[in-house]
Amino acid sequence: MREIISIAALQEALLNSWSKYSSSKWTKDNPAKGQCGVTALVVNDILGGQIRKTLLSEGWHYYNEINGECYDFTDSQFNEDIEYMDIPSNRDEAFLDTNQEQYDFLKQSSMNILKDG
Repeated sequence: MREIISIAALQEALLNSWSKYSSSKWTKDNPAKGQCGVTALVVNDILGGQIRKTLLSEGWHYYNEINGECYDFTDSQFNEDIEYMDIPSNRDEAFLDTNQEQYDFLKQSSMNILKDG
């Protein structure tokens, strides 16, 4: 039976996993920077739902819709409010924002934290 993981527990695991190994844009002052694609993929793996995107001045921003609610685990990287367009996206598009090594690192690190938590 699959263990139910809360959104809060996953958010905490992601926050503690983000690093220069999950995004080349990561900094200590802005740990969510550049993490949107890889985070949307890992959230999709763990909680299901759909991947959504919104066009910002920096380019596409990815986030998740789970049970009809939008969750943007990386919105803290921005200094302004986001006007979400909720454009349907997919894993292939979100993967264009990351690479296999960053994805593998974030998923494994998050799963380890959740397992130990």
